[in-house]
Amino acid sequence: MIHEIDAMVNHGNGRQKAVLQAIARRAMVDRGLEPEFPAEALAELKTIEARHTPAVSGLADLRALAWCSIDNDDSMDLDQLTVAQALPGGGAKLLVAVADVDGLVPKGSAIDAHAWKNTTSVYTPASIFPMLPEALSTDLTSLAFDRDRAAIVIEMTVNAAGIIEASTIYAALVHNKAKLAYRSVGAWLEGGGPMPDGVKAVSGLEENLRLQDSMAQKLKAFRYEHGALDLQTIEARPVFTDGVLSDLEVEHKNRARDLIEDFMIAANGVTARFLESLKFPSLRRVVRSPERWEKIVETAAHLGERLPDAPDSKALALFLQKRREADPLRFPDLSLTIIKLMGSGEYVAEAPGVEAPGHFGLAVKDYAHSTAPNRRYPDLITQRLLKAALAKGAVPYSMDELGALALHCTQKEDDAAKVERQAGKSAAAMLLEHRIGEQFDAIVTGASEKGTWVRLLNPPVEGKLISGFEGMDVGHRLKVALVHTDVARGFIDLKKIGD
Repeated sequence: MIHEIDAMVNHGNGRQKAVLQAIARRAMVDRGLEPEFPAEALAELKTIEARHTPAVSGLADLRALAWCSIDNDDSMDLDQLTVAQALPGGGAKLLVAVADVDGLVPKGSAIDAHAWKNTTSVYTPASIFPMLPEALSTDLTSLAFDRDRAAIVIEMTVNAAGIIEASTIYAALVHNKAKLAYRSVGAWLEGGGPMPDGVKAVSGLEENLRLQDSMAQKLKAFRYEHGALDLQTIEARPVFTDGVLSDLEVEHKNRARDLIEDFMIAANGVTARFLESLKFPSLRRVVRSPERWEKIVETAAHLGERLPDAPDSKALALFLQKRREADPLRFPDLSLTIIKLMGSGEYVAEAPGVEAPGHFGLAVKDYAHSTAPNRRYPDLITQRLLKAALAKGAVPYSMDELGALALHCTQKEDDAAKVERQAGKSAAAMLLEHRIGEQFDAIVTGASEKGTWVRLLNPPVEGKLISGFEGMDVGHRLKVALVHTDVARGFIDLKKIGD
């Protein structure tokens, strides 16, 4: 297969998207993921489309509220809507509506079997491989603009200090009044851009979004006070011009992204506690106390900072804050180092009355992925648990089933992440393949016996330093020349220029 991809690469620029799609498909198959939907799932989809919509009887009617979605510009698989209601004393009632996916994708269905196989949508530079068929995820189970949709609503009463004082969860009928995008909303909230047209078109939405923004900042401040980590990594989206990869554009965090992130963190905590309160098991997302804490201590010491001998999220958060202010250019690479040393997250099954390890990076004890059931299988599992709890029905999964699902979802999420990294490396190599010999400013991001790695400052891609790596260490600035690329394998080879 890799020789076929090599041949496609050599065929010319006109097939760049096809090459990257082939690389992604190969990587998915190699990792045991399904790039295509099986025939049984597609046949089942036809019957769902004929049925068209889940039952909505008995749902609370919240369609009159100023619900909106905020996502990427081109996203159609809308999992959540948000709205806020001001309360006396500077607090607010926050509502997060989550798409009712289980209503059309029940446990044991053919589409559910495919979702179980991959456990997540896979996002690669030239293709998205959705967990659910697009006729569902971008339409029938999406909280699409100007459509009535069934949803699970997570309602939180938050005071002026950012503390959740009360919460509840229930089923409701909602209506998306405005489909908004991170970039334009973020620029507007930060005073760097005009009010988006979608905001102007809905009476009261401007005030509502400003209230949401204010409450999100209060939620965030409270989490940071308790040791939540403020990390920053570089994420770049491919830009295609007439089918040719022309650039990698860095995605910058902004207040709109923060708003959604903070609301979802709060909602996921409420979900875990809600299931516990009803003596239901849950599927928790945890990041354990770092096993490689001593390496984190060494990293801090190398930068002239001291961390305690035992894991301490508050001390680590303070260290990260100081480094962000002192060296913003290198902070993304420090963040990536800390993320790797903390270890990856995992899913665990928690029985009622048994305490899960918690999420070290978010500084929260209770955390269950619940807000993206169109894109993540654990969220769909959690939705089924919630709906059974609300209906006072039987638990839809045994503890043995949940334990097996936790292990499976952890492994498949890791497989998907590796596919995305491989496809991203190939896209970076493709972007640079015609720039052999050019020089770039770079920073060392990794140095070990396995090799020395550097990140180009523009475009933001990583490659291996194959010459001149003697004496190089993480954080060193240097100038490099591009020596070789291999699109099929995602290799970018560089050499140091000058002293």
